Amino acid sequence: MRILHILDHGLPLHSGYTFRTRAILKSQMRRGWQVAAVTGPRHGDAPAGEETIDAIDFHRTAPVRGMPPVLRELREIHAFAKRIDAVVEAFRPDVLHAHSPVLDALAALRVARRRSLPLVYEIRAFWEDAAVGNGTGREGSAVYRATRALETYAVRRADAVAVICDGLRRDLVARGIDRDKVFVSPNGVDLSVFGEPPAYDTALATQLGIGAAEVIGFIGSFYDYEGLDDLLAAMPQLVAARPRAHLVLVGGGPVEAALRAQAAASPVAGHIHFVGRVPHTEVERYYSVIDVLAYPRKHMRLTDLVTPLKPLEAMAQRRLVAASDVGGHRELIADGVTGTLFAPDDPAAMAQALATLLADRASWDGRRDRGRAFVEKERNWALNVACYAPVYQKLTDPQARFAPWPSTPILNA
Repeated sequence: MRILHILDHGLPLHSGYTFRTRAILKSQMRRGWQVAAVTGPRHGDAPAGEETIDAIDFHRTAPVRGMPPVLRELREIHAFAKRIDAVVEAFRPDVLHAHSPVLDALAALRVARRRSLPLVYEIRAFWEDAAVGNGTGREGSAVYRATRALETYAVRRADAVAVICDGLRRDLVARGIDRDKVFVSPNGVDLSVFGEPPAYDTALATQLGIGAAEVIGFIGSFYDYEGLDDLLAAMPQLVAARPRAHLVLVGGGPVEAALRAQAAASPVAGHIHFVGRVPHTEVERYYSVIDVLAYPRKHMRLTDLVTPLKPLEAMAQRRLVAASDVGGHRELIADGVTGTLFAPDDPAAMAQALATLLADRASWDGRRDRGRAFVEKERNWALNVACYAPVYQKLTDPQARFAPWPSTPILNA
């Protein structure tokens, strides 16, 4: 089986998108499949048109510059389709596997039609909802509606559609998409990367000034929808209940300056520590010194539909997890079993939930064990990658092509 993955961006860039991509491709390679990837114009400048990173072959598309909106997107689709077609000529894939956003699918569709190749389109989030969550779009606007229409157009024309969670699948089915061609390939953890949890890093804890503290942490990107402003607002109440509570924030992003200003004005500013961005190879050190990873996502369409990756990584590291009670988190966290859920957009409820969890140390080991077991059994890429096999087979095997879809193409939904 030869699969060409069509990506917005890829390694060596670091993001949740690239980490999921790496996990999929490496797991497929371990199954003996031949895999390559082509990244789009939005990956940015690359040192060469072709690169091999972490044993994965990447083909690059040159960026499109100096064009106004709409014209730029049209030019990007054209340039990307041209590059995909050239890679297809050389690599000779059996399947095209495009990953969101929808521009990638539209470029891939052109090549799939020209080359008579099957196309799998994988959606990690709806582009229009991501724009709202990132503060660059408005729900219901003309751009929002147009992007949603393009997404539906691409989904209807793809041969099969993968989504990362059941929330996205339900949304597509509600649009009239055939439920049998939409399957769930859930977010997971590559346990070859997040393997044995690291030992407590005493030197790092001393450096941060949290050696004797009860540590709440967040590791990730600082976007408004993550709700970190609510977490900062919860800190005075939390510290009043648990005087040794400290907050460690690792990462950065668009709202970092506003969060730092909010923290500086907090009456418990001395309990809040900004680390900044750290190399991916250093992330495990920070997991080791954090007791509870908090994910206070705001309640909106994006967070209700999409499951994040970070809580799974935290569970793999045997960290306690506390998160807002939104749809994406409910697909990952069983309240009181593998983690704690609290009301979204409510700093007081968050503070109370975190204080209760910090006080209940007797439950910690059981929760850590159950969280790690959940990841190993149901969110382990070494196992989850199997969900692609029956779909690829149906799309490439002439005898299977017109047979019904597998009775349940959904994995762990």
